[in-house]
Amino acid sequence: MAELRMREALRDAMAEEMRRDESVFVMGEDVGVFRGAFKVTDGLLDEFGERRVRDTPISENTIVGAGVGAAMNGLRPIVELMTVNFSLLALDQIINHAAAIPYMFNGQAKVPMVIRMPGGGGHQLGPTHSHSFEALYLQVPGLLVACPSTPGDAKGLLKSAIRDDNPVVFIEHESLYGVKGEVDDGEELVPFGEARVRREGSDVTIVGILKMANVAMEAAETLAREHGVEAEVIDPRTLRPLDLDTILASVAKTNHAVIVEEGWPHGGVGANLSALITEQAFDDLDAPPQRVTGADVHMPYSKRLEQAAIPHQEHIVSAALATLEGAMA
Repeated sequence: MAELRMREALRDAMAEEMRRDESVFVMGEDVGVFRGAFKVTDGLLDEFGERRVRDTPISENTIVGAGVGAAMNGLRPIVELMTVNFSLLALDQIINHAAAIPYMFNGQAKVPMVIRMPGGGGHQLGPTHSHSFEALYLQVPGLLVACPSTPGDAKGLLKSAIRDDNPVVFIEHESLYGVKGEVDDGEELVPFGEARVRREGSDVTIVGILKMANVAMEAAETLAREHGVEAEVIDPRTLRPLDLDTILASVAKTNHAVIVEEGWPHGGVGANLSALITEQAFDDLDAPPQRVTGADVHMPYSKRLEQAAIPHQEHIVSAALATLEGAMA
C-alpha cells in the first residue's frame, strides 16, 4: 500500500493501463504539455509521447466524437473534459452515440471509452464549472457511471473502467484531487456495481455520493460522539450499475435511511434512491427516508453563498436525527 493523493492515484491508473495495453490513449484539452487542468495527467506526455497523449482543440463535442470513433475502431480512449459542465456541449455524442451505438448495432460495435469529468462545488468557480450532474448520466441506458470518493477506489475503478467494453462516465470531485489515502500498489481492480460499507452501524443508514461519502463519515462520528447514534455509511462507488442490494440490506438492519448528494433536489440521485428504498424496503422503514441535497440554485460564485449551497455534516446530522425522531413520533 502507498499513500497517494487522488490525482496521483488516477494518473497511476492511466499510466499502468497504458503500459499494459497499447490501444489505451488519453485525449483532451491541455492534457499533454499543461498536464491537465487539475494535473491528473502529469508525466504521461513524457512517458508515452504525443501519439498517445493528445492535446485537442476546445470543442467538447469534437473531442468525445473522436473518442467514439476511435473506440469503435479498436482503441480504448480516455477522454478528459475540463469540467462536467462542459460535457453538456457533448451530450449528443455521449447519449446518442457512445451509449446508443452498441444497442443500435446489436452488440456488433462496441464503444470502450472512458469520459473523465471533474465537478462539484467549493472552489468559487461559478455556475458553469461547479455543478453535479450525476443524475443526468444515471438516467441513460448504455452508460456506466462511476463516482469515487477515495484515492484507492478512484484508481481501482478507473482501471476497471478502462478495461470495460462499455462507455463509462467517470465523475471526479474537484475538492478530492488533493485528498490523500491508501492505494494498492498492484493490479487490484474495483468492480463496478459493488458498494462499499465505509462504516458499520445499527441505527441509521447514510448513503453518500462522491465527496458526500466523506462528509457522511464526519457526520457519523459526530452522531456517535454527541448523540449516541451509530450510523452505517455506504458509498455506492458506482451509480450505474447500482449495488442496491447492499443499501437495502443496511436499511433492513437500521430501519432508517438518509441519502446525501451535492446535486439538485429535483430528480436527483437522492430522489432516485429514496424511491427505490421506499418501493423495495417499505416494510423495513420506521420513518420516511431523508434526503440531503445541494440548494435548488445555480452554484454561486460568492464563497459564503457557495458554502450555503453545499451540504455539510451538520445537515446530515440533522437529517439523521429527524428520521429517528420520525420513528418515535
